[in-house]
Amino acid sequence: MASPIEWLTATELRTLYRRGALSPVEAAETALARIDRYNGALNAFMIIDRDGALAQARAAEARWRNGRPLSPLDGVPVTIKDTVDLKGFPTRAGSRTTPEAPAAQDCPEAARLREAGCVILGKTTTPEYGWKGMTDGPLFGTTRNPWNLERTPGGSSGGAAAALAAGIGTLALGTDGGGSVRIPATHCGLFGLKPTFGRVPHAPHRGAFTTLVATGPITRSVADAALMLNEMARPDARDWYALPYAAEDFGADLWAGVAGLKIAVSTSFGGAQTDPEIATLVQAAAQALEGLGAHVEQVGDVTAPLRPRFEKYWLAGLGETLSRIAKERWPELDPGFLKLAEIGQSVSRAEAYAGELARIELGTEMALFHQTYDLLLMPTIPAPPVNASMPYHAQGNDRWARATPFTVAFNYTGQPCATIRCGFTSDGMPAGLQIVGAKYSERLILRAAAAYEAVSQASQWPTPALAASLAKMAA
Repeated sequence: MASPIEWLTATELRTLYRRGALSPVEAAETALARIDRYNGALNAFMIIDRDGALAQARAAEARWRNGRPLSPLDGVPVTIKDTVDLKGFPTRAGSRTTPEAPAAQDCPEAARLREAGCVILGKTTTPEYGWKGMTDGPLFGTTRNPWNLERTPGGSSGGAAAALAAGIGTLALGTDGGGSVRIPATHCGLFGLKPTFGRVPHAPHRGAFTTLVATGPITRSVADAALMLNEMARPDARDWYALPYAAEDFGADLWAGVAGLKIAVSTSFGGAQTDPEIATLVQAAAQALEGLGAHVEQVGDVTAPLRPRFEKYWLAGLGETLSRIAKERWPELDPGFLKLAEIGQSVSRAEAYAGELARIELGTEMALFHQTYDLLLMPTIPAPPVNASMPYHAQGNDRWARATPFTVAFNYTGQPCATIRCGFTSDGMPAGLQIVGAKYSERLILRAAAAYEAVSQASQWPTPALAASLAKMAA
């Protein structure tokens, strides 16, 4: 094996399983051992299903031995974010106010991964109701970044990304309503894909943010994300919003390259300000794609600032979430969430609906933009991850300026986009290149990401020095 088991991709695991050179049981045991070793510091898991994972791994081992795997992902360890229902376990959504009763059935995306034979290790942490781009809350404490345990892994799929970046499991399932796959994938040095809204069936839908949220893969490689999306995009009648199923192979064009593509670049989308160091890394990534034959053009701000158009819409959604929680339980909530959600309850119906109209206008604007440009490149996050204890949406950590200025627009429009590591800042933290396409263009985005992954030799980049980080924290 070229790498230790914990750093292998799903594609590599499949090859080893087929040859009989590695067993799904060995992969599961490796992941569980790393949970034992590192989760105390990372705090990335809400639930660890040790017995279930080993039983699933033994079943996968038998299928591979008999030459009858259920899918290319059979026996591959995966984690599930705790906003997604997993049969037999509660869905706490990061909150003390949610019921402890176990879910009666899997959500569609979890069901598809189970049917594919994935080994489900457990459920990962998320901030209360996925409200912020960090991962902490009264229910479980603070999840930390394996690259630097003093920093946040981002959010809201922070536990998913932190675990995967620490070599725990091979795939992670996240959800993204404003950047919640892409932000933690960036801060943890991983690949993350937010598909077109409706591409991956999801149920049950909960609350005002329903049409913003897409379920997506967090992986170590672009090819793994394509494999995972192939399985998760399979149909499920429980989701009324789901796109028609086309049985697409999302990895079909993976190695077609970018020659001839017209690619726009912006480090100031919507007037956002990017740290110079990260802007330099993004521009270098754009130049790498230009060197592969793409036509690259700088395009400036692209659209007007997002905050004036969408802040009340965001607050109204938080307010709607709060309205579904019994008032006597409000003292149990994250104080930051409660403060903003109470403000959100005062947003008028007309102001909230104005946000819906603004979404239509932005979606049309971006659809016209993609008549000229195949793809849009930008930073995923304009700055490195903040200290894990820093208050969210506060001075120095404003949501609109520092967390979501490059991500949330594409939740409003429903477009697919991905993030891929494009280097490191001077303080040793990963930076991310976001690749945005028109609706339904996942294959094109994955194709461009694969081209950059290959030319940047990202597979040879370092992994977190966890042992050193743990020693530093203990000192």
